[in-house]
Amino acid sequence: MSSLTKKSGWLRRVTAVAILGIGFTACGGSDDASDSAEETANEEAAAPAEEEAAPAEEEAAPTGDPIKVMTVTTLNANGPTYENIKIAAEIAADHINSNGGINGRPLEVIVCDEQFDPAIAATCARDAVEEGVVSVVGSFTYFAEAIVPVIAESDITWFGACCPISPSELTSPYSFNIGNQPMYAVGMVRKAVEDGCESINAVIVEGADAIFQPPMENAIEAYGREFNDVMIIPNAAPDYSAEVAQATTGVDCMLIVLSEGPFLTWNTAMQQSGTDVQQYGPQGNLNNISAVGAEEITDGNIISGMYPDISTAPWDDYRAALEKNNIDQEANDFNSLGGLGTWAAYIGFAQIASTIEGEVTAASFFEAASNTTNLDLGGMVPNIDFTQEWTDGLPGYSRLFNRNVVYSQLSNGEVVPIDNEFFDVGDLAMGIAPE
Repeated sequence: MSSLTKKSGWLRRVTAVAILGIGFTACGGSDDASDSAEETANEEAAAPAEEEAAPAEEEAAPTGDPIKVMTVTTLNANGPTYENIKIAAEIAADHINSNGGINGRPLEVIVCDEQFDPAIAATCARDAVEEGVVSVVGSFTYFAEAIVPVIAESDITWFGACCPISPSELTSPYSFNIGNQPMYAVGMVRKAVEDGCESINAVIVEGADAIFQPPMENAIEAYGREFNDVMIIPNAAPDYSAEVAQATTGVDCMLIVLSEGPFLTWNTAMQQSGTDVQQYGPQGNLNNISAVGAEEITDGNIISGMYPDISTAPWDDYRAALEKNNIDQEANDFNSLGGLGTWAAYIGFAQIASTIEGEVTAASFFEAASNTTNLDLGGMVPNIDFTQEWTDGLPGYSRLFNRNVVYSQLSNGEVVPIDNEFFDVGDLAMGIAPE
């Protein structure tokens, strides 16, 4: 029996994993609760000086009834929160409206805070229906299973998610994912093997193993290899010294699936250990925030992600929007799956919605998205064909349209891109060796 066949039942545990609320998706949010949402300030920036290279002049302000969309995420909770998703959604809408809106109509964003509560997530779904939103765009929640089936009944799409983890997100015809979790973990395997790692440990936060371990093991087996050990570690340990000691014994490389806050604790233990074992981690979690105090030990660590680094050309407008709105980029990680993914989702939504002749409704957008064969986001991700499901891929992942990864690394505590080259790891996730 092939490794794929033996492991194909793992997806059935996804919903249970989501209920655990483990912050393993590299959305780059805070692991501390936030009592209030940060206000997006100074939405109308002053005109640039003539001697500066100014952006193109803004088009006429959009008019008429707004096209309503919703973004769902966690803002107030005793656990991971994603203020960066809310802010990215708001500045993306401002950017779209500053450039004429969608066919001359303004875009209106409703942000629904599900407060890390499945019952409130279900309320967000009902609110989306009652408000007549066209789509739920660029969201991340552990409780999408309480949302997607409800909105689908009204033809409302779940569009552009960075980090799909629930069965409905991954299989519903109303789900149009731009991101591709858990492919970044498969990308870690690829990079570690090609970098010449001889002995590799996988370290996965408890609860995330159901989603990440099977495709990672498929990938390592595709190279005729196996992990030295697969360690499942607690999500919120005050000290990871014992785990670091175990993980760094007898290996030269480690692949870490851990969220930003716990990664800071992990890297602190790494710094104290003085180990020279190379780490590979996820975009938005192994970053400049989790490397604080451990800049020396994390120098050269590899980051596997879905989106090119924020410093690169595809994100010129995103960076400009953050600056225009005076967003505090120290308070939230916008170079993350949540931040980058939300911006990409809104740009993709606007691109598809603008092709619709006549009224932009939930039904007309669903039809337009379903017939989109070449969503071109200018290098944020490879061009996407929403008409081609991954029916011959991992069981239960038919709506994973983008299966590419891209790499960055830490240099003196800062994230820097290695290159902008995308690598398709879909076959590798199924245990098929690269040619």
